[in-house]
Amino acid sequence: MINREDNPEFLNSFLDYSIIILNKSPNSVKEYNYDLAMFLKYMKIHFKLTDETDFKEIRIDDFAIDTLKRITLEDIHSFVSFLATTHHSKPATRARKISTIRVFFKYLAVKSNLIDVNPAQNLETPKQDKRIPKYLSLEDSQKLLKASSREDNRNKERDFAIITLFLNCGMRLSELIGIDIRDIHFDDFRMTVIGKGNKERTIYLNKACIYAIQQYLLVRPTEGVAINSKDALFLSERRERISKRTVQYIVEKELQNAGLDTSKYSTHKLRHTAATLMYQYGEVDIRALQELLGHASISTTEIYTHVANEQVRDAVERNPLANL
Repeated sequence: MINREDNPEFLNSFLDYSIIILNKSPNSVKEYNYDLAMFLKYMKIHFKLTDETDFKEIRIDDFAIDTLKRITLEDIHSFVSFLATTHHSKPATRARKISTIRVFFKYLAVKSNLIDVNPAQNLETPKQDKRIPKYLSLEDSQKLLKASSREDNRNKERDFAIITLFLNCGMRLSELIGIDIRDIHFDDFRMTVIGKGNKERTIYLNKACIYAIQQYLLVRPTEGVAINSKDALFLSERRERISKRTVQYIVEKELQNAGLDTSKYSTHKLRHTAATLMYQYGEVDIRALQELLGHASISTTEIYTHVANEQVRDAVERNPLANL
């Protein structure tokens, strides 16, 4: 949760702009706030405006507009360097923060006119390595489904439905926990979810998904459900909308029960698995896969074509004549 009292007025104005004009989701705005608070705290250290070195103790509510005007592209580069060398942030994390900074300074220069020059106008995003995503094989996916529906699991219908949706639909964790019962259209096998960037998209459901959801709805609690969770599809044992952490725990537990490596696989890897299985076995066009996964760019989806290429390489290596 964002504590607006800890922020300078210009930062809160930017967050309001992100919600109202840019239509960013609450999660995106929360990330904006975290990234920019860290950036402003670093600038106070960078400009020697504080003797404090513990980021948690540095105040930014008194960050002056005149200090904002002092920031140059070189100062921003210094922050990115700090992220890489001292904070050991991954390239993807640095890229996200750079994107946030770029949007923030554009707002300050163009929309609110608080600064005359945009120092982030020529700020570049670092090149990221494209790695082949980890994913479960078809056999391991079947093991995971079997493990989640075992009889000694008192939440087997719920957990099986969660795993089934992940493995069949390739949805994001945030999309799954946000599902309301009314979002599911049983008559034409589809449901609507709110995806990345607060965009609504349609996910088509196969018979396995419909069956799993229907079986769960037969046992889903209806009494004692929290008022703000009555519409939620998936509920925790406290009868509240299930949280991200609870879903992550469920997936980790079922991976263990299936005898799979939890250091290698996670909730997000189930999304990779669904995409990979659809590409390999479903003969799905890359554009259709892009729409199914809710990717803004086709380049993000293309990584799954590399998965297939890697399997071809493995097949050659496993040829019994390879070592003769």
